[in-house]
Amino acid sequence: MINLSDEKSGQELPKHYMSIGERFKEYGDVLGDLGRVVRESGPIDDKTSHLIQLAASAAIRSEGAVHSHARQALEMGASSEEVYQSLLLLTSTIGFPNVAAAISWVDDLFED
Repeated sequence: MINLSDEKSGQELPKHYMSIGERFKEYGDVLGDLGRVVRESGPIDDKTSHLIQLAASAAIRSEGAVHSHARQALEMGASSEEVYQSLLLLTSTIGFPNVAAAISWVDDLFED
């Protein structure tokens, strides 16, 4: 079953995500393990995995996923410069407005 918090960070997952896992238990069980299984199945380290997922999140303009993967990349040892560069590299692919939005979402992580 989907855990109520992200195991590595201890932060709560979005309520809608949790609701889906609770309403559709079998689906939630599979979904909860998917990220872990995929990360463990190949040679890419956790930091790089989250930087890749950060880039994909920016491409689909998912603010929540950008927050999550940027935070997790930082927790896995990525520097803030690596996080921001992974977004800047996307400019010619997804365009400046999308990159600017993703940068603003990452900036949220550094505001107290």
